[in-house]
Amino acid sequence: MGLQQKIEAGQFVVCGEMGPPQSCDGDIIRGKAKFFKGFVDAVNITDNQTATVRLSSVASSKILLEEGVEPIMQMTCRDRNRLAIQGDLLGAAALGIRNLLCLTGDHQIFGDQPEAKGVFDLDSIQLIGTVANMNRGVLLSGTQMKKPTEFFVGAAANPFAEPFEMRLIRLHKKIAAGAQFIQTQPVFDVGAFARWMERVIDLGLHEKAAILAGVMPVRSAKTLLWVKERVPGMKVPEEHITRMSQASDPEQEGIKLAIELISQLNGMHGIRGIHIMPSHWESVVPTILGEAGLLVAH
Repeated sequence: MGLQQKIEAGQFVVCGEMGPPQSCDGDIIRGKAKFFKGFVDAVNITDNQTATVRLSSVASSKILLEEGVEPIMQMTCRDRNRLAIQGDLLGAAALGIRNLLCLTGDHQIFGDQPEAKGVFDLDSIQLIGTVANMNRGVLLSGTQMKKPTEFFVGAAANPFAEPFEMRLIRLHKKIAAGAQFIQTQPVFDVGAFARWMERVIDLGLHEKAAILAGVMPVRSAKTLLWVKERVPGMKVPEEHITRMSQASDPEQEGIKLAIELISQLNGMHGIRGIHIMPSHWESVVPTILGEAGLLVAH
């Protein structure tokens, strides 16, 4: 049973995330796959995250499929116009890739080539609508396709960015456009996330799309500070930074923190799954999920 079938059956799901290499070495993807295979339901493959050139999400997703790991292919609007986006989506569908996360994309000024020209022909909401139409067999031009795509469509949400109500409006628009599951930014402030979830539930959005809460294991206080200062709209409680900075073994403390966050989120009404985001620390996934009691049954 795949990710879509598990979510539609009401099962609690666990997703992971993997960043492709800054090279054409597909063996790096193959090597990282062992930390996810049999431990999670599906794995995000990022698309030039932080506006840095990496092995394409289409190729990386295909490699994961060959390794027996179900990919969630990310597609951003930053680097492609609508022609290239639809062409890449058709290619991904032809390769057997079914899960798709639609993103606007980090602005190029945050990457290592800030002089690059951003495209942004579509935004994430328009991309979701485009994919929904392709699933109905229609391209943006109105051309009817002989074979429709069959994507399971996902989107991202930031529960912490201001203005708060605008975040909810964007979430509503993404779901109305066709998003079937939502992955959130990493949760460190559980109280703030709970307040967001209360509004999501009030609006009934949790019944229209599966909400998967993001958890990012961190190795050091430096990483937490980077998230707090460099990632727009993120909330990181000072107590977490103090805890990590005072820990005799920061990596073990980071694992404990991730497990505690998962425990709190797992019991929260409206949450349909956990999305674990081990930035450059994929090897820790089996340990965290095992200790959190979330190993996927196969």
